[in-house]
Amino acid sequence: MSRLIHLSDLHFGKDRPDLIVPLLDAVNGYAPDLVIISGDLTQRAREKEYRAARAFIDRVSAPVLCVPGNHDIPFHRPFTRFFAPWRYYRHWIARNLTPVHQSGDYIAVGINTVDRFKWQTGRLSARRLRRACNALSAGPEAALRIAVCHHPLDHPNTTKKRPIPGARRALRRLLNCGADLILSGHLHIWHAGTFAHVAADQEGHRAIQLHAGTSLSSRQRGEPNDFNLIDVSPLQLDVARITYDDTKGQFTKAEARHFDRASGEFIL
Repeated sequence: MSRLIHLSDLHFGKDRPDLIVPLLDAVNGYAPDLVIISGDLTQRAREKEYRAARAFIDRVSAPVLCVPGNHDIPFHRPFTRFFAPWRYYRHWIARNLTPVHQSGDYIAVGINTVDRFKWQTGRLSARRLRRACNALSAGPEAALRIAVCHHPLDHPNTTKKRPIPGARRALRRLLNCGADLILSGHLHIWHAGTFAHVAADQEGHRAIQLHAGTSLSSRQRGEPNDFNLIDVSPLQLDVARITYDDTKGQFTKAEARHFDRASGEFIL
């Protein structure tokens, strides 16, 4: 059994500074094997925001796998966004925009869904999908296959944001490559479940979608700041939503989901 923590949408520059220490205490207290951050480490992709994000990551005791979010390239500086979008990200966070981390129980594959021309919705090109599929397929046969991307491949009805173009096609491609769990952020809404529209019209392999809300941002959209605690093995998946309790001043377990894998599928 391996333990992962999934953070998203830290938004340094629009963060809640009083939550940084409680978040680090909670994350390190769970002693994860890997911490995954699914994008939007910054609010405006400014260097001082990246410095703050780097300082946060340096205080995490576990290895960290990051993918960028749309806020991690500069929306208000179009020249930089078009010609040098990853300058600060690669300097302060990671050179690799599509990182891979492998353990005996799982393989986690980062997918870059950010596009300098489609800033809000993002884009998932055939080349990026192919690279992700090659990495997922290379994992051990019994390993849980985890894809990590900032933009979700399915949106709940409660959001008005437009989904990433070609989301259903991309999801089917990832399913065909054996993806079991797809982690994302972007919406500042927590969600855990199956991809319902795929389950309705496609037999065979099924994946779990898990959205984290925002771990630090003050733009909470009616939800508490949160992150996901994930215990994984090839045969089961346990997810707990950990939310910030303003009255206690700490992150506490709010709700949990258990998924059993039967006949090659995860089921509720």
